[in-house]
Amino acid sequence: MFDKYLLVDGTARAVLNDGNPALEVDARIAYYRGLGLSMVEDVSISIDGVTVAREDTTFVVHGNSYSLDEMESVVDDRWGFTEAATVRVRTAEVVDGDHVIGLTERLRISYIPMPTVTSCTKTMTVRGP
Repeated sequence: MFDKYLLVDGTARAVLNDGNPALEVDARIAYYRGLGLSMVEDVSISIDGVTVAREDTTFVVHGNSYSLDEMESVVDDRWGFTEAATVRVRTAEVVDGDHVIGLTERLRISYIPMPTVTSCTKTMTVRGP
């Protein structure tokens, strides 16, 4: 039900990150209370059906950038409900236009015995730098 709101409409953008092509998209958390970043086990992006490798993903919230591995030990930063965070993925250059963007979040919630996995896929218009 809430899944369709995970990817923020109008936020897909092709950027240069340290001179390398990347795609950024803003995302919301799939949990009504928000979580500390160490509880976010994985955030993955796919572009036109191709999933970007975990090591090529950076998560940006409150102006702080983290690799997904670094997030495992971040206990002093949170991703709040309705708060948009930026997911940046290194990728081959993405041309302007419509692309099918997928987002999958795996969250560890204290009272649920296994991680929750939520996905969203949207056709989004990518704008270049």
